[in-house]
Amino acid sequence: MSREHVWGYEALVRGENGESAASIFAQVEEPRKHHFDQACRQRAIEMAGRLFPDERTRLSVNFLPDHEQVPKAAMRASLDAASRAGLRPNQLMFEFTETGHFGDLGGTANLVEKYRDLGLLTALDDFGSGYSGLLRLAGLQPDFLKIDMGLVRNISADKRRQAIVAAVVSLARALDIDLIAEGVETREESTALRELGITLFQGFHYARPTIGTLPPVMVS
Repeated sequence: MSREHVWGYEALVRGENGESAASIFAQVEEPRKHHFDQACRQRAIEMAGRLFPDERTRLSVNFLPDHEQVPKAAMRASLDAASRAGLRPNQLMFEFTETGHFGDLGGTANLVEKYRDLGLLTALDDFGSGYSGLLRLAGLQPDFLKIDMGLVRNISADKRRQAIVAAVVSLARALDIDLIAEGVETREESTALRELGITLFQGFHYARPTIGTLPPVMVS
């Protein structure tokens, strides 16, 4: 979200009792995981079409980034779902998740370009966690970087984290990439991040996940 309004919402896979995405995917047989992944994505898009207040609001969804298993047909299925739901392509942002593997970075970069050609946004998740490193960034050129919550936690009192995030802000500006700070839990963290130049935030300080509806959001 931005300081003035809700920029977008992230769709997460959760069980009926709050089970994590990892625990849910662990129950799906390997050959069917990409089909399940696509079904979850289409369901999220359909719900966003019913719930979103206006065309400024975006939906961020995760996907498994093995390019051999995510053909153009899967991208087209998402766009078709968006069209039925009344969403424009640039309202959809696809995140490369920390659990996905990038065996062929060049192939994944081609996938990102295909998404961009279709008008979709892309994001590199968990930047700074060790999963999403500089080489991955150099090879992919996403529209957004999501700064890992490990760098956000207690940043207001940690000059080392402040210095690292300041460097990431400078890098992102040079590469013309927007930043989202994830895992923001306190007003102090939010204030420190704003002072470093971050304008988009995600975390429990603003809203907590809900099932089947948009959560109440504190915009500040």
